[in-house]
Amino acid sequence: MKPIKILLLGSGGREHALAWKISQSPLCEKLYIAPGNAGTKECGENLNVQVNDFVAIQSVCLREHINLVVVGPEEPLVNGIYDYFQNDAALKHVALIGPSQEAAQLEGSKAYAKAFMQRHGIPTAAYREFDQTNYAEGVTYLQNHPLPIVLKADGLAAGKGVIICQNHVEAMAEFELMIQQSKFGSAGHKVVVEEFLTGIELSVFALTDGESYVLLPEAKDYKRIGEGDKGLNTGGMGAVSPVPFADSVFMEKVRTRIIEPTINGIHAEKLAYKGFVFFGLINVNNEPLVIEYNCRMGDPETEVVIPRLKSDLVELFLAVSQHRLAGKTLEFEQRAASTVVAVSGGYPGSYEKGFEIDGLDILNEDDTIVFHAGTTEEDGKILTNGGRVLAVTSFGDSVHKAAQRSIKIMEFIDFQGIYYRKDIGYEFQ
Repeated sequence: MKPIKILLLGSGGREHALAWKISQSPLCEKLYIAPGNAGTKECGENLNVQVNDFVAIQSVCLREHINLVVVGPEEPLVNGIYDYFQNDAALKHVALIGPSQEAAQLEGSKAYAKAFMQRHGIPTAAYREFDQTNYAEGVTYLQNHPLPIVLKADGLAAGKGVIICQNHVEAMAEFELMIQQSKFGSAGHKVVVEEFLTGIELSVFALTDGESYVLLPEAKDYKRIGEGDKGLNTGGMGAVSPVPFADSVFMEKVRTRIIEPTINGIHAEKLAYKGFVFFGLINVNNEPLVIEYNCRMGDPETEVVIPRLKSDLVELFLAVSQHRLAGKTLEFEQRAASTVVAVSGGYPGSYEKGFEIDGLDILNEDDTIVFHAGTTEEDGKILTNGGRVLAVTSFGDSVHKAAQRSIKIMEFIDFQGIYYRKDIGYEFQ
C-alpha cells in the first residue's frame, strides 16, 4: 500500500497517544494534527485549526491532499463532520474515521442510546426520560424512586452531566435546575432518570466498519480527583489495562450480549459508522451492563489501550474506510499498562495556565511514555495550557507495578500546582 497523508483532529492526551501510534506506521507519509499540543508536534505538524471549524478543515484537506481524517473528540462527530465530508464533492473521497451525525447520537443523546439498547435487547439500567412537557410527571416519579437516583443530561455536557443524588430533595432540586433553569444549557432540557447500579466500571473499545469489528484491549479509568476515589469528578486521573476482573468468561458475556448486538443494531438500522465504539460498562455481580456509549476513544483510556496495540493502526483505519475489517486480527502487548495524569492546581475547578513544565527533557525510559494533554510551547518552553496537563504511561508485569513506575517517573516532572493521584490501580495490588 502507498503511504498516505493523515489529519488528526484534537488536542488532548488521547490525540497525542493516537499521533504517537499513527506516526510509527510505514503507511503514514505525513501527519498533521489540528490543533494539537506541545507533544503532538513531535509526531507531525500542528495546525492552528479548531476541531469544529469544518470550513478550515476542508481547506487543509484540499491544500495538503489529505487521504484520511481521524476524529479524536466527540463534538465534531455529534456536530456532523462525517456528513459534511459526505455532502461535499471535493471531500467525499477523503476517508474519515468516525460515525455519521445520526449514529453519533449514541453518545450525543442519552435518550437515543437508551432507546437503541431497548430495541436491540442490550442490558442496561432501567430508565425514564422527562422534559418540559412531562415535568410534573417527572417530579412525582422522582418522589417515589428508590435511592440513590441517577440524573443524566440528555446531551453533551463536557463530562459533567451525570448527577447521583442521595436523597429525594436533592434529586428534585437538580431536576428543576436542569430542565427549568438550564444548568447544563440545552444539553439538560431533556433528563434521563436511571436506576443506580452497584458494581465496578470498565471501558471496552471496538473499531467497526459498520458491519464487522475488532476489539481493542479493555481499560478502567479513575474519574475522582482524590485518592481512594473521593472528591469531585474529573475528565480522568488515570487508567489501567488490562482490567484484572475482566476474564475470558466475563468478556465472552460482553461480546455476545453487548458488542455483537450493538454492531448488528448499527448495521440493521443502516447507520453510517466507521470508527470507534466506546462501551462504558459496569460489572454487577459478574454480569455486564451498559452505562453509556461514546462514539470515540476515551481519555485517559487511550493512553493505555493504544500503547498495548502492536498492530498497525493506520492499516486498521484503512481497512475500516474500505469496508474490509472482516477477518482482521489484532496483536497486543501482553504486559499491563497504567497511566497517571498530572493536573493543574485547582482542577477540576478553576485553575491557572502558563506555568513552565520542568523535567521532561531528562526522561529516557524504555517502558514509559509521556503523553501531553493541556500543554503549549512558547519560546522553546513547554507550558501548562489546561486542567489535565500530562499523562505518564508505563508498562509492567501488573497494572499496579506499571502504575508505580509511572508515579516514580512523575516525581521528576514539576510545574506550579502539579497534582496527581498516587493510587491508580490501587484495588488490583
